[in-house]
Amino acid sequence: MLIGIPKEIKNHEYRVGMTPVSVREAVHHGHHVMVQRGAGEGIGADDTDYQKAGAELVDGPAEIFAKAEMIVKVKEPQAAERAMLREGQILYTYLHLAPDPEQTKDLVKSGAVCIAYETVTGPRPGSLPLLAPMSQVAGRMSIQSGAHCMEKAAGGRGVLLGGVPGVAPGKVVILGGGVVGTNAAAIAIGMGADVVVIEKSPDRMEELVARFGTGLKTLYSTKGAVEEECAHADLVIGGVLIPGAAAPKLITRAMLKDWKTGSVLVDVAIDQGGCAETSRATTHADPTYVVDGVVHYCVANMPGAVARTSTYALNNVTLPLALQIADKGYKQALTNNPHLLAGLNVCKGKVTYEAVARDLGYAYVEPLKALA
Repeated sequence: MLIGIPKEIKNHEYRVGMTPVSVREAVHHGHHVMVQRGAGEGIGADDTDYQKAGAELVDGPAEIFAKAEMIVKVKEPQAAERAMLREGQILYTYLHLAPDPEQTKDLVKSGAVCIAYETVTGPRPGSLPLLAPMSQVAGRMSIQSGAHCMEKAAGGRGVLLGGVPGVAPGKVVILGGGVVGTNAAAIAIGMGADVVVIEKSPDRMEELVARFGTGLKTLYSTKGAVEEECAHADLVIGGVLIPGAAAPKLITRAMLKDWKTGSVLVDVAIDQGGCAETSRATTHADPTYVVDGVVHYCVANMPGAVARTSTYALNNVTLPLALQIADKGYKQALTNNPHLLAGLNVCKGKVTYEAVARDLGYAYVEPLKALA
């Protein structure tokens, strides 16, 4: 199969779809890989590294989109990239379609076969193995980014997250105890913060307490708990997720009037629309804005800031499935692997992920029927 790796064009996105190591593996499997010049610069991989791995270098994305049978990316295709997709072409990347009607419309129109990393499932119930490594990175980054935003010069209250002897530490409230929340809690506790996780699963709360001990407080998720805890927080982390669907709006605009002036919200759920009514996607170039005295950090590609770590972590989980698709062809690969099939969001003009169809008003077509 001819695999194409374009350079990412989203604002301050430095990751790349395949590392030279991954390219070498694909070539070893008998596939041809085209890589856009400069695609790996953000992770410290130059064009020579890709050539040594067996890739063909091309100057721009147009040739890749025109020739490649499968496009492997990191972030959702931007409008200019979507315009180059063609019928039957495989797109393998993060999509996050539920809060993005324009992208969904373009992908449906393209006739491409679009497999979203974030909805591919794993053998463990509820697991999303292709989303997990980026959730780990984003969860850890949420605390360091939030701690910076808490500084007075960045618009915050001027609170040191870990405090000092004689001065109380900052209070961190984490909404959701999944992968993002767990990793955020690990860093926040390590920095000496006062940490509360609000979670709806009693089993998950028990797991968190068993892992972190009494240094972590947990509360069952209710509207009252969210209102009260966030009102007393210095830093709130939004880490809630409904796979493939728009994130639930746990934080309303009305709640913000009770928050401390200069408190910070880091909405990691922004890729799926955000968990606050006041959240809107920002970029690394202009990451924050203020609503009712609350600093909002809503960067939609947080892991892109640590591109090398993120790309290699991502390739560890995306490469095996990319090789399945390339080795078998998409129809057989998807049919044989129900976990990969769960990643099929759009197929030749049909929306094949139920949550996306529901949230955006499309007719839902079962994936196997769309493939047939």
